[in-house]
Amino acid sequence: MNKDVLAVVPARYGSTRLSCKPLVNICGKPLLFWVLKGLSACNVNEIVVATDHKEIADYAIGEGYEAVMTPSDLPSGSNRTAWVARERDADIVLNVQVDDPMVGPDMIDPLIAALGKSEEIDVALLVKRIEKEEEIPNPNIVKVVFDQRWRALYFSRSPIPYERNRGATYYKHIGPYCYRKSFLLKFDSWPQTPLERVESLEMLRILERGYDILCLETERDTIEIDTPDDVSAFERYLREHGDDLPWLRK
Repeated sequence: MNKDVLAVVPARYGSTRLSCKPLVNICGKPLLFWVLKGLSACNVNEIVVATDHKEIADYAIGEGYEAVMTPSDLPSGSNRTAWVARERDADIVLNVQVDDPMVGPDMIDPLIAALGKSEEIDVALLVKRIEKEEEIPNPNIVKVVFDQRWRALYFSRSPIPYERNRGATYYKHIGPYCYRKSFLLKFDSWPQTPLERVESLEMLRILERGYDILCLETERDTIEIDTPDDVSAFERYLREHGDDLPWLRK
């Protein structure tokens, strides 16, 4: 049975590396445009932009989307997502990163399906096998290890596992978080945990409290926008391969 799905795009104004990141120009359109374009092709019932800045809200509304103003001091994107979800009737809630303009239905719809068919799973996210060696030590790439049931064991900005013996396979977390709404609101009520604060990774709040996170493997990589070099990389992708993803075609 299909359940109502709410997709929230936390679009905070502040960014240490890109000022007003959601409105950064990429091929003549704001970053937020590309995120919403991909999300509109997914199996969701409602899309909301959660922001702390009027200019971002005005842009979303002008494009025909709903925008909700949220406090600037919320500690994570999932807390911003919960702020919106609290007043909605959805059963499943997506936190779709504003820095990931390549996320589309091939990534989001399997997450929704995973929660829709199993009452044992409250949180699901995507993992991708790392193919570029330079990503392994990069602290901006969040690494993840999981058990044989694909339940997360730990997330870190450091390389995990430590390769004492040769043969390690590295995975990274990419893209959206998919929550059962009841669990997201529980998550929102918890204070940040020690490992979450140290690593600045909100998923550790869930693991530190003893709950499972399901990891779904995806074969397609994305380009997350954190720096001007990332903007250039995505613009190059659009010029050379934009037609590979139908929802990105102009």
